[in-house]
Amino acid sequence: MDLSQIDYKLLKALDAVVMEQSFERAAQRLFITQSAISQRIKLLEKNFGEPLLVRSSPLKASDLGRLLLGHYQRVLQLEAELSQQLDAQTAVAQTLSLAVNADSLASWLISALSPLLQKENIHLNLFVQDESTTLERMRSGEALACLSNQEKTINGSDSHFIGYMEYVCVASPDFVDRFFKNGVTQTSLRYAPAMSFDQHDDMHFSFIRENFGLQMGEYPCHTIRSSEAFVDLTLASGAYSFNSIFSVEAHLKAGRLIDLLPEHRVRVPLYWHCWQLGGELMQSLSKQIISYAREVLKE
Repeated sequence: MDLSQIDYKLLKALDAVVMEQSFERAAQRLFITQSAISQRIKLLEKNFGEPLLVRSSPLKASDLGRLLLGHYQRVLQLEAELSQQLDAQTAVAQTLSLAVNADSLASWLISALSPLLQKENIHLNLFVQDESTTLERMRSGEALACLSNQEKTINGSDSHFIGYMEYVCVASPDFVDRFFKNGVTQTSLRYAPAMSFDQHDDMHFSFIRENFGLQMGEYPCHTIRSSEAFVDLTLASGAYSFNSIFSVEAHLKAGRLIDLLPEHRVRVPLYWHCWQLGGELMQSLSKQIISYAREVLKE
């Protein structure tokens, strides 16, 4: 591939369309016309001789498009880093796009990031989603690093095991009295409302299927896209749920929640993925997250 084909003005247009999920909003973001956005992407695709944007819903980059966008994001980071080194007083903040799971964000991640946030001029752009899908944000070029339950790396990146998130199945005493007077059984689970994070969250469904022989759809289940709301709805006796031990440990000790299946805790491995050529700031951030996580997560 001839690197002279890479026109960063054109790549900026592709990045804007993928990030905004709209040609119109991408044009507004770059202060140009929608026609100009389309022309830039067509020219970029002509330069490389193949489509770089899949015109689907949602819009997404092709394999080559993801490769180029990942390169573009790292270039932006390195440029911002150089700008700060050349003129620390007038340098703009560096934007670090990270894909993280909600439970880590709600428990330990902010504490891990805090020292760097206090020292460096950083803007965080966090994609919050299930840990089984975060790696796709790196593949698409949208994220510079991610927390994932997958060990396998993307070419040009490193994967670091940081520990296990431990999950416990809990319910309020009132909920237990209503649904589980005779214990947690296949019969009682058919009527007790459960919770899942989204359609990608298969931890609950897999556990119930493997341990109680019930398939998705054979019992009631809320969809709640918030780790904090998982705990709140459970405390309100609206459902039983799997929560990270970080989120419910105090409630268990106080008796506000009950561990329904103490012999069946779920341990989800977590890996920190980051690009090998991510710049000094990303290296510092990665070092901080890996070190902090290995201290607080289960091994």
